[in-house]
Amino acid sequence: MLFRRPRRQRLRPATALSPYGGSPSRSATVEAAHRLNHSSGLLALSVLLDSANEHYRGEFHNKAMYTPLLASALSLFASAHGVSDRRGEMHRLRHATFAVAAATGAAGTGFHLYNVMKKPGGLSWQNLFYSGPLGAPAAIALSGLMGLLAERVRDTPSGSDPRLLGLPAGRVVSAATSLGLLGTTGEAGLLHFRGAFQNPFMYLPVTMPPLAAGLMANAAVGPARRPRWFTRMWMRATALMGVAGVGFHIYGVSRAMGGWRNWRQNMVDGPPIPAPPSFTGLALAGLAALGLMRDHPDD
Repeated sequence: MLFRRPRRQRLRPATALSPYGGSPSRSATVEAAHRLNHSSGLLALSVLLDSANEHYRGEFHNKAMYTPLLASALSLFASAHGVSDRRGEMHRLRHATFAVAAATGAAGTGFHLYNVMKKPGGLSWQNLFYSGPLGAPAAIALSGLMGLLAERVRDTPSGSDPRLLGLPAGRVVSAATSLGLLGTTGEAGLLHFRGAFQNPFMYLPVTMPPLAAGLMANAAVGPARRPRWFTRMWMRATALMGVAGVGFHIYGVSRAMGGWRNWRQNMVDGPPIPAPPSFTGLALAGLAALGLMRDHPDD
């Protein structure tokens, strides 16, 4: 009929209920950016506490040893700001901060490698065991990288699929997570080998993360529309392993001579308590990548 009452259109729940405003695609990209900010922040916190402990043991004999503390602290603050930011656009100061953190981590890795090579014996097991850990500054670089990826994903125009380096963002983040997990596993494997794997649970950080890395590598190149429920489950288990590792390292410190009564020495010489959450941070990045592939499939 000519004067028929028009039908009311039902709002899509993602648009009506979104706390971010804008289109559903914009909400999904901001949510993915928040997940990457959580990953970056946890990696930064792990490095900040671990570097403070290790460089305190080295008595900060080189003034450059303060640099990773400053860079990781700035990355942590930038990540916290990103988590609270609901806007769907890049924040230039945050982006610059993450870039500085990534560059600091890359330079620190080179500096630690130089310190290993200049010692008698060069690149030997002895020097790798007891020199500055190569994986610690690399974790700062990973924190900066995840923060940069978060800013790029957040800056996706409304109605568009997020892309990084011309590729679907979910695949790029999956590949970065896979490489990060392999590198972190190598560092954990080196230190746990030094500890002779005296506790059977010390095998977990060298068995679970490599499988997680393989699953994320498969997600980076495989069909985007696959449910990947097992990959999500394994990434959550890897995140929990990182949390549990803190408890195991606390227990390891307590077993040293004097226990927590001698905490000033045992905290420095015992297993590094802040290190295991690096796995948790990378697992969160993997979950963010899987969320991007679910919300923005490219096949």
